[in-house]
Amino acid sequence: MPRVKRGTKRHNRRKKLLSLAKGYYLSKSKLYKFAKESFEKALVYAYRDRKVRKREFRRLWIVLIGAAARMNGLSYNQLIFGLKQAGVDMDRKVLADIALQDPAAFTKLAETAKGAVQKAS
Repeated sequence: MPRVKRGTKRHNRRKKLLSLAKGYYLSKSKLYKFAKESFEKALVYAYRDRKVRKREFRRLWIVLIGAAARMNGLSYNQLIFGLKQAGVDMDRKVLADIALQDPAAFTKLAETAKGAVQKAS
């Protein structure tokens, strides 16, 4: 069995990983072992935080909708319940955008929700 020397392949692979770790602090961007560890950890964080970003946006939308609902004399849960009862099928992203961009339209939605809540009671 002939001896295998991995000179260029190993060098290229390590060079590629070090270039991906460019900008990391101290030895995490200079030494292969530490660069590999920190880069793998970065991939874990990136995967996790793609999911977390969705949660954080939903929380933000709920806060925006709640504030706009309170300005119209409703709580957040009354607004959502009223819209569901009235058959208005809008997600929170769209509701938050309407609350910011077009307060008059949001007021009409709030009035619709109020009417539906009063009918349901």
